[in-house]
Amino acid sequence: MISLELEQSLGGVVMGIDEAGRGPLAGGVFAAAVSVPPEEARELLAGPWSGINDSKKLSAKKRGELAEVVKSTPGCTWSVASASPGEIDELNILRATHLAMRRAAEAVGRELGAGRGIRILVDGLAVPNLPYPSRNVVKGDAKSLFIAAASILAKTARDADCLRLEALYPGYGFAKHKGYPTKDHLAALAKLGPCPEHRRSFGPVAQMELGI
Repeated sequence: MISLELEQSLGGVVMGIDEAGRGPLAGGVFAAAVSVPPEEARELLAGPWSGINDSKKLSAKKRGELAEVVKSTPGCTWSVASASPGEIDELNILRATHLAMRRAAEAVGRELGAGRGIRILVDGLAVPNLPYPSRNVVKGDAKSLFIAAASILAKTARDADCLRLEALYPGYGFAKHKGYPTKDHLAALAKLGPCPEHRRSFGPVAQMELGI
């Protein structure tokens, strides 16, 4: 259940971070960071943010609506960042995900002011080299309001980027499968070969390039 217990346990200025897009064969991996003043967060949870939840539990329409609510909330500081397919291939997907998270956290930190004793709640396993002290929370996007809000921003940003890929590289079906290795995506890969946005280090794409 979404609550503010984790945010309150840290005290002070807290941001939540989550990612989207680790599994697809194409496109970047996205991360978002969200922070709200603690004195305003409870009112938001009971009001305009009452529908906030793990992005995977929401419809695409609801995610889009809530993303706009989060971004337009007075006092909410947020950022969305990404790591490119090239960075994924160079670093590996885990390190590239951490890079995107760090970029999002740094952007929010700059807005908040680095001297304010910022703390981070991050979804999943521990993330090294974040710019502020952090606490990882397994399935945090189903527990923490700030992480859940970040999950929505990351997911909607990545989905929007897949629409960009659809326009740039028609025929792959990016708007439908969002880059994930569906049957239709693999069939398009076999027919068209990888596009510049495909992750060359991912097995199905690497095999296509090697003719396996």
